[in-house]
Amino acid sequence: MNDERIDAALREATDTRNVTIGSGALASVDDLFEESFGGRPAAIVADEITFAVAGERVQRYLERAGRELEEPYVFPGDPTLYAGYGNIEKLVEALGRHEAVPVAVGSGTLNDIVKRASHELGRPYLCVGTAASMDGYTAFGASIEKDGLKQTLACSAPKAVLADLDVLVNAPPDMTASGYADLLGKVTSGADWLVADALGVEPIDPTGWSLVQSYLREWTGQPGKLRDGDRQEMEHLIEGLVMSGLGIQSYQSSRTASGAEHQFSHLWEMEGLGHDEGHEGPPLSHGFKVGVGSVAIAALYERILERDFGSLDLDELRDAWPGRDEMEHSVRAAHTSPELEEGAVEQSLAKYVEAEELAERLRLLRDVWPDLRARLADQLMTAGQIKEKLRAAGCPTKPTEIGLGWEEFKATYARARTIRKRYTVLDLAAEAGIFEECVEELFSPAGFWGREASPQARGGGSG
Repeated sequence: MNDERIDAALREATDTRNVTIGSGALASVDDLFEESFGGRPAAIVADEITFAVAGERVQRYLERAGRELEEPYVFPGDPTLYAGYGNIEKLVEALGRHEAVPVAVGSGTLNDIVKRASHELGRPYLCVGTAASMDGYTAFGASIEKDGLKQTLACSAPKAVLADLDVLVNAPPDMTASGYADLLGKVTSGADWLVADALGVEPIDPTGWSLVQSYLREWTGQPGKLRDGDRQEMEHLIEGLVMSGLGIQSYQSSRTASGAEHQFSHLWEMEGLGHDEGHEGPPLSHGFKVGVGSVAIAALYERILERDFGSLDLDELRDAWPGRDEMEHSVRAAHTSPELEEGAVEQSLAKYVEAEELAERLRLLRDVWPDLRARLADQLMTAGQIKEKLRAAGCPTKPTEIGLGWEEFKATYARARTIRKRYTVLDLAAEAGIFEECVEELFSPAGFWGREASPQARGGGSG
């Protein structure tokens, strides 16, 4: 664990002041609590599974230290806890009966629920992570379904975070693999920010970029060893996830760590699409969906990097660009859920540009493309490389492995673009007039996904 990196990142953070990571770290939970909150009382929040895994021990350590404790709030373990706003309302009601500092013991969903509930109560909280499953432990905001739309609700990150490596290495392998997929997704999200920066849509923040991207290759370099339970690789993974969350916190936006690959995942989550192939069980993890989305976006980038935007016909593209009303109509036609439709219209129109502004943006694209193409090539991995890393970590790599049919997966490329106002490669392709042809190339018999969907590939199992 590189403590210097964590300490430097904490100096840039707005909310988190202390991070403790190490073997046996649970035993130091009261020291961390005292340093962060003084003599205030504590209240454990967990679900039945995480309470058994670590919550009971956290409770005992705090009791032995003489810490005043409120009764733990424990969500049911079955069905799997969901990040719906209703669960936040339940927790706000329970925590509102006292003034104790919440101690979240769990992973992504549990942390997001406690994060938002604590924010609504105006309280800081401590997070004890039980799996290296996502980058949200130290992130600003919580990913919550509210009013039919999966959205990032504003809320402060935890004031302190504790992760015991002994707990993390014994977490379910799928949770570790999910965290790896979420971290590897920063490859394509970084490329999307390079595009937005080059076209003057959203300039890169050097601090936010560095916290997530500077050591990404190191953190994701040995997925096979991670899958085998290697402790050093677990340290790399949790460091990367914590640093990624601190990057989000520093920039006060998930732009630092989320791009088009996350839009794929969010669309599937909002529509209830995607599930584990061949067995019943808990919902498919966010990270696994991000992983498949990362392969999809890397494959799209490969098609785009072959283009020469120096020859764009600006007049033709400007004249063909849909008006605002036409754009709204097309977005509505793409969705069947009324709640999702309204949210998609709002997000799509928020990033809509008129035809003349589009022409100026494309003129800039034409000028910067040689340099931008080189920077993207340096940032990206190929879709095949991302696929192999995900596979080595134990992650799904194609839609049929997460319960998606090929047609609905193909339609995701166009529909995912509509659900976020964030500018990504999906917008670049659409504005440059090459979106449909690039997607068709991917799904042609000789294309990246066409080869995966061929009878030969289907007969070869998950490969």
